[in-house]
Amino acid sequence: MSYKKSIIGSSIAFVIATSCCWLPVLIIAIGGGSTLIGMSTELEKFSGLFMGIGISLLGFGIYQYKNKNDMSSNKAVILLSTLTCPECGHQKEETMSTNSCQYFYECENCKKVLKPTGTDCCVYCSYGTVACPPIQLNENCC
Repeated sequence: MSYKKSIIGSSIAFVIATSCCWLPVLIIAIGGGSTLIGMSTELEKFSGLFMGIGISLLGFGIYQYKNKNDMSSNKAVILLSTLTCPECGHQKEETMSTNSCQYFYECENCKKVLKPTGTDCCVYCSYGTVACPPIQLNENCC
């Protein structure tokens, strides 16, 4: 279960648990009768259960979110990648930046300017032996 699902689940549980407070007002506002108000008093019996479920899911979501961040920060990022020019085959090992993407790279041999191909975010993802740091960490690239 992802932390996003836990947070959504806790939010839904919170809305249901507090329905005894807001549901009668809503029913009266739309012209509902006393039978519909009786439904909200029946839900009130279970508000403690819904609150407990909501708090548990919210706590679990926070735990998963913190655990996800701890796991990604402990992963070793490889910063050296060998770029290969598709035109002349020239190879050069380069150090990747950790705080920005490199969209263009000029081959030292044939002077062709390389650009990312397809859905790649940078030249390292298209022509390098190692993907850029954000992709290695399963994050969105620049």
